[in-house]
Amino acid sequence: QVQLVESGGGLVQPGGSLRLSCAASRSLNSIYDMAWYRQAPGKQRELVASIIITSGRTNYADSVKGRFTISSDNAKNTVYLQMNSLKPEDMAVYYCNARAHYGLGFQDYWGQGTQVTVSS
Repeated sequence: QVQLVESGGGLVQPGGSLRLSCAASRSLNSIYDMAWYRQAPGKQRELVASIIITSGRTNYADSVKGRFTISSDNAKNTVYLQMNSLKPEDMAVYYCNARAHYGLGFQDYWGQGTQVTVSS
């Protein structure tokens, strides 16, 4: 089991920045990758960014490339999402996801979500 606790959401003006944090209940070394997803009202949940823990390899949705940065701090069992130049279309509930090895496959874990509101 992995418990994930997100924090850092809030209200920000367009062009502003926020940093989301996702604290895992166990060592990131036991996790394959972690990711941030978001879901806006009436829309499907979409992948925003992901990071493979062992290699540090990252992946981003086209809509956030150059503006968002995902990173991990293995000593703190925490993954971050630095969001810069925020736009109204970035407004959504952001969810942290972790994939851990489980048998021959993976087990997904989710946080409770944190609201990001971009508005003037």
